[in-house]
Amino acid sequence: MKVEEKDLKTLQALGVKNCIDLALILPKKIDDYRASKFPKEGFCAQNIKVLNTKFHSLQLFVQCKCLEWNIKANIIVFNPKKWHFHTFKISNQINIYAKVSNFNGIWQFVNPKIIKNTNEIFPRYQIHSIKDEMIKNIIHKYVNEKNLKALNLEQKYINLLLNLHTYDQKSILMFENLHTILKDLKYIEIFNHLKRLRGKKITQKAYKIKLFDIKNWLENLEFTPTKDQFCAIEDIKKDLQSDIAKRRVVMGDVGCGKTLILLASSLLVYPKKSILMAPTSILAEQIYHEAKRLLPKFMNIILLKGGKKDKDLDELKKQAHLIIGTHALIYQEEFDAVLVMIDEQHRFGSNQRQKIATLNQKSDLIPHIIQFSATPIPRTLSMIQSELVNFSFIKQMPFKKDIKTFCIQDKDFKFLLEKINQELAKNHQIIIIYPLVSESQTMEYLSLEEAKDYWLSKYKNVYITHGKDKNKDQILQEFKEKGSILLSTTVVEVGISLPRLSVIVIVAAERLGLATLHQLRGRVGRVGLESFCYLYTKQKEIPKRLLEFSKTLDGFEIAQLDLKNRLSGDLLDGTIQHGNQFKYFDYALDEDILLQAKQALR
Repeated sequence: MKVEEKDLKTLQALGVKNCIDLALILPKKIDDYRASKFPKEGFCAQNIKVLNTKFHSLQLFVQCKCLEWNIKANIIVFNPKKWHFHTFKISNQINIYAKVSNFNGIWQFVNPKIIKNTNEIFPRYQIHSIKDEMIKNIIHKYVNEKNLKALNLEQKYINLLLNLHTYDQKSILMFENLHTILKDLKYIEIFNHLKRLRGKKITQKAYKIKLFDIKNWLENLEFTPTKDQFCAIEDIKKDLQSDIAKRRVVMGDVGCGKTLILLASSLLVYPKKSILMAPTSILAEQIYHEAKRLLPKFMNIILLKGGKKDKDLDELKKQAHLIIGTHALIYQEEFDAVLVMIDEQHRFGSNQRQKIATLNQKSDLIPHIIQFSATPIPRTLSMIQSELVNFSFIKQMPFKKDIKTFCIQDKDFKFLLEKINQELAKNHQIIIIYPLVSESQTMEYLSLEEAKDYWLSKYKNVYITHGKDKNKDQILQEFKEKGSILLSTTVVEVGISLPRLSVIVIVAAERLGLATLHQLRGRVGRVGLESFCYLYTKQKEIPKRLLEFSKTLDGFEIAQLDLKNRLSGDLLDGTIQHGNQFKYFDYALDEDILLQAKQALR
């Protein structure tokens, strides 16, 4: 679509990137200024002749003759201005547009608008700071068959969009019966979105890798990997053999065994180098210790943390086969890695992920990228995102999770204390998650600071931490080794593995999204231990979504539930946020339309 320079600013303000974007801007309402042939309820235009007027109680009453209808009618103007008296003089003929209703057998116009003529239809887009006339003209200028055909849209959808913007009788009927074409609008919108995503997919040359044979290593592990783990490893093998740099997301629930896939990937590229970036130093250390324990001894593995400055760091990096670290890796000098892995990728901003991915871009060759996520996304969302990245899903668990979830209220506190005492007697651990660190005037729940004295006075080995606590990693490590109860905020959502943890209590659970609740619940039952999750709410009625959440442990089901409650956001900038950028397409309901659009783009 060739655009005149004078129109660029307007198109930019409208958020328009192509002709389909422009064609999908539909008016919020339509003012039909054509004089109606017959009386009807609702807004309509009419040519009238003033017969009589009367002013009473700040209201101007006008008796008129409707020239098209050939009947008498009334006009009421509330709080009339001077010009109203001048306009509605006896014998004046005027074109008016107003809401019409039948009152005691007589048709009545309320607060009419004076119009120049009665032959036009005006779309009202109601877009802030852009005039309706300007939008109408720019649509008329660029939304045409040639521009729509250039985007490979089917003819029937081209006809639909063109007919919508003619603003004639046919167009009016389409807007009045918009529900009949809503499915088509959904299709056009998701087709356009997928096409744009495909346009963003950049192909770049990858490093040549001779894969290391990991068959013996897999066979000699102290456990047997699940079928899904094997499938994910095979997916990665294919990626690593490609001369085009691949991006893959390995997605699975907490405890599904993503670390094994991560380690297998690093061994596959041996003796070449791979990098792993983890969101916290605790998680980085855990993976480092697992790598040292499970990977062959010939693998040279190093751990890089913020603040740690080894004298011979450059030499260590050169000799390393696997470098594990936190976001501190971003600030290191370039690496010669052929594979970059990002654990808990949703914890990093898109800029951080991009920076780690391009650390060693010394030439036109770039590393393959694997992102690991324990936050499952709904199937529809992954189908859309698959235009940009490849997916491997791990749904099987190495062990059966035994976590029971209960929604509790004030009346259940005594029962909760009994359960806590029973679990502590078994040398198990408890976490209690509070919504805030300090007291709030607007929240009816106790904060971490307000609640801590109760637990400290009743129990031994109580540890306290939160997101702004500089020593949180150290406290979590100490709690792991000798703690009984941990009072915290959602800082424990991702991070430390606590095999003795059997109870998590989430205060003000209704304030959190289901994905966050699922991550928190994933802290317990990590090794198949019988565990319990308590969702505490002060609401009189337990929210339906919490009850639904308590019935399933499947992260993918929960992602679908979350989608119903919170619409998903923009995928183009690499984020999934609150708010839906689609006007018509619905993530939760329109998977069949998405499949149709994907098929058309093949």
